[in-house]
Amino acid sequence: MKVLFVDDETGFLDVIIKRIRKRDIDASGVSDGEQALERIAKENIDVVVLDVKMPGNRNGIMILKEIKTRWPLIEVIMLTGHAMLEAARAGMDNGAFDYIVKPVDIDELYYKIGDAYKKKTLQEAKHK
Repeated sequence: MKVLFVDDETGFLDVIIKRIRKRDIDASGVSDGEQALERIAKENIDVVVLDVKMPGNRNGIMILKEIKTRWPLIEVIMLTGHAMLEAARAGMDNGAFDYIVKPVDIDELYYKIGDAYKKKTLQEAKHK
């Protein structure tokens, strides 16, 4: 299972990737949506954990829409602060698998990633 984290807070990104890798998940990270799209185009990513609030001219919801358009089987978990819950719900309306609120509970995140991966593998099996 390959997981891509997308968050402009590099300190958070480093910590969360280390913690997820300790659970034997192949995790990597990028700091903006454009980098995420480039990485997804080159690698076989299963699950994206995407921050709603992103720098640049495209926010997390816009990146989510592009991911779901170009790679509909990739599951996306939206990452949000308490003040951004409406944006997380908008993500769900646009095809996100789920959302998680910062500060992240690592166990909750781990289980959501696992559930998202299971959904993706089931969808892939249907499309073969």
